[in-house]
Amino acid sequence: MIVPFSAGGAADIIARLMGVRLTESLGQPIVIDTRPGGGTVLGTEIVARAAPDGHTLGMLATSLALNTGLLSKIPYDSVKDFAPITLAVDTPLIIVVPAALSVKTLPEFIALAKTKPNRIAYGSSGQGTSGHLANELLSFRTGITMLHVPYKGAGPALIDLIGGQVQMVCTSTLPALPHVRSGQLRALAVTTAARTRAAPDVPTVAEAASLPGYRASTWYALFAPARTAPPIIATLHRASVQALKNPSVVDQLAAQGGDPIASTPDELRKFLQSEIDVWTKVIKVAGIKPAN
Repeated sequence: MIVPFSAGGAADIIARLMGVRLTESLGQPIVIDTRPGGGTVLGTEIVARAAPDGHTLGMLATSLALNTGLLSKIPYDSVKDFAPITLAVDTPLIIVVPAALSVKTLPEFIALAKTKPNRIAYGSSGQGTSGHLANELLSFRTGITMLHVPYKGAGPALIDLIGGQVQMVCTSTLPALPHVRSGQLRALAVTTAARTRAAPDVPTVAEAASLPGYRASTWYALFAPARTAPPIIATLHRASVQALKNPSVVDQLAAQGGDPIASTPDELRKFLQSEIDVWTKVIKVAGIKPAN
């Protein structure tokens, strides 16, 4: 199972949770192979070019849709080169800052950023990822300007945030909440329309900063290469749904803000197209460009 992110991030966590259950139900070991780089393009291309025999899968994410609008050239077609299996997990993004930073709320952070244009650095899982775009949308809506520092995944970004190299990260709740609970980081807001049950005391961006309509989330889905035979897809789908409905998996995901979905392949296909349509418009309106 190819994960186009670094180890320790949300995609890696989800892949490993599912991998254990898939190994049990399929009777074959699932090897998690993290391949970060290129804003997830490198690992995603490996999935697209793999033999369609059911032995190479991809735990892909929102970036599959984002890159379609963000990049002028990518070495695969985000729709035609993949066979959907299931939408696995949807997670809110959470805005976190070091516990040592003076701000206690999102409005205080915005006020600080306004006094220091381009001097507040925020980290993301990479150029053009959902965390990057969520931050750019926040900047667009509030009139602040910050310095973007892209990393090869949430894990490295959070390590530098704890160390004080950057002042804010907007990333999935899955890798971030353990650091919030340990007291190393402070949560300012979640980016979804409603609060997450994993951190019910953390307000949404919309309510904390009076930004109605602000919403973003990160999803993770399982794909195979295009032209994978329908019987293979059906077998993988059944095993994946079984894994996502396992009480242990549900509890572990829910504790960190993840919502198991277990969609049908057709539902995932339609969802992916709708995400491409929505985020392509956002990228165009906000004038977001890929890294040089």
